[in-house]
Amino acid sequence: MYAEPGEMDGNRVEADTGQLLHYINNVRFTLSSGREIYFDQNGDIPAAYDIVNWQVHPDGSLQTIQVGTYDTTITAAAAGPSFIINSSLLQWSKGNLQVPRSVCSESCPPGFRKAALQEQPVCCFECVPCLQGEISNQTDSVDCLKCPWHQWPNLQKSTCLPKSLEFLSYEDGLGGTLAAVSILSSFSPAVILGIFVRNKHTPIIKANNYSLSCLLLVSLSLCFLCSLVFIGYPHYEKCLLRQASFSLVFALCVSCILAKTIMVVLAFMATRPGSSLRKWATSQISYIIIAFGFLVQLILCIIWLSLSPPFSEYNTKTKPGFIIIECNEGSFFAFWTMLGYLFLLATISFMVAFLARRLPDSFNEAQFITFSMLAFLSVWISFIPAYLSAQGKYTVAMEIFAILTSSWALVICMCLPKCFIILFRPAMNSKEYLMRKGKT
Repeated sequence: MYAEPGEMDGNRVEADTGQLLHYINNVRFTLSSGREIYFDQNGDIPAAYDIVNWQVHPDGSLQTIQVGTYDTTITAAAAGPSFIINSSLLQWSKGNLQVPRSVCSESCPPGFRKAALQEQPVCCFECVPCLQGEISNQTDSVDCLKCPWHQWPNLQKSTCLPKSLEFLSYEDGLGGTLAAVSILSSFSPAVILGIFVRNKHTPIIKANNYSLSCLLLVSLSLCFLCSLVFIGYPHYEKCLLRQASFSLVFALCVSCILAKTIMVVLAFMATRPGSSLRKWATSQISYIIIAFGFLVQLILCIIWLSLSPPFSEYNTKTKPGFIIIECNEGSFFAFWTMLGYLFLLATISFMVAFLARRLPDSFNEAQFITFSMLAFLSVWISFIPAYLSAQGKYTVAMEIFAILTSSWALVICMCLPKCFIILFRPAMNSKEYLMRKGKT
């Protein structure tokens, strides 16, 4: 077989190279340092490096300190790792022992979101707190998530928690106190009624219309008790009942006072010689006045409850983090019309009593009516701005406070002076004394 000379030279070179690699692969020896030297299949010596750290001394000189090694001769089956570094020996710029950060912004914790900085790299951003009602539950969140309507973020804004329910309950300190005051206060008209019943034949009780006084005391006791309807969970039935009961009971109470006021004027004018008003100064007229005043309020309440009745609702907008369970009055026009009618009755009573305050009445009932209506109107005029500015359960508490205060004003001004004379000044509770005082 014939071969070209060049071909034979090439085969000889390949054969020599192969034999050389064969011999090299079998070479393996150990240096005096303990490092083993050998050649891989490509004839390369495996790498072994010392890792050094350039450190600046206080005098400004530089020194290299070995802080670790990298040796590929150590295999996975060996006892130690191929990469070894002693971080305690490392010293960074300006003598800092901490590893410098590779980004220009810290990570955003839960409760924050990342916001890019203008004309800055992507790794540069600022952490912006989530808005009210939103959370972020991951590190470096790009967006915040809005909590459901019935939940609210925790303080860290990292998770949504159920909102607290708020209403004026009997278990609440404020609600319990108002309920106790209402119940205890309702006994005061009952006690006064007992005093009046026991002394109904005395001149001071007869002179001030015994039947009207009893009806007034019963209505005052109901005024105190009607505030209890405003306390507790505002069910649909309770929302329907509370404003209607309040308006009707107070309409009855103020109508009684209006009837007493008109009867005082009629009684004085009927005593004049030849007066034609004598036939009007009867108890039937007082009952007609009370029935008319009460009936108008009853019609207003029926129209209100028929066309736009109050209902229970969840209010999530007034107070963040709370669900306020409250009664929606249905029609604010009807609500303020009801209050306006009570204001009208009280104003008429006040004006008539004020004009009649100088009449020579035996007990000067007109003056006490004037004071009671003045106190009543002052309470409810002050109630309007307080009611409109209050929120949540304090709105209900303000109305209860106005009910209790105005009721106590009527009890004190209308009834206590009579009780004082009956119990502590019996000498003044005589026909001769009252007639003598009336003449003067």
